[in-house]
Amino acid sequence: MGKVASTRRAFLTGGALREAGNYYPPGVTDESLGFCSGCGECEKICPTNIIIVRGGIPTVDFTLGECTFCGKCSERCPERVFPPEPAASFAHHATIADSCLALNFVDCQACRDVCPTTAIRFTPRLGGPFVPVLDPDPCTGCGACISVCPTQSITMTATRMEVAHA
Repeated sequence: MGKVASTRRAFLTGGALREAGNYYPPGVTDESLGFCSGCGECEKICPTNIIIVRGGIPTVDFTLGECTFCGKCSERCPERVFPPEPAASFAHHATIADSCLALNFVDCQACRDVCPTTAIRFTPRLGGPFVPVLDPDPCTGCGACISVCPTQSITMTATRMEVAHA
């Protein structure tokens, strides 16, 4: 069984999704989620197969791949769950934990190689492999870096306040 939200507030504000490491598809909020019937059309059409309907709620699992912001989920949705125009980013950006291989003197640049916006760069370090530097401004929160990280050292952090990630 899935992880239970630690507080009632976390459950009611969507924090339960954040605690479980899941996020809504791009542009979806707690308010728009009220229109969702849980039909799963967004899950069926997602070309990268990262949308998973869990308990009637569409979530994004970045361990499966990245969001390309193609808008197919929005186009296929029979309800008013998604915004009229497809979202071009999430309200979160990637963060790199201390368990990152490069930060622990093991050469790895997998996240840099897949980042479509070059938000992750590597800078030289004296006596060791290059270290990652993440610029949150160009990061769209697509999750490409998460699925390729061998140590699961990349997570998402809210960039701006939104109901789904409060």
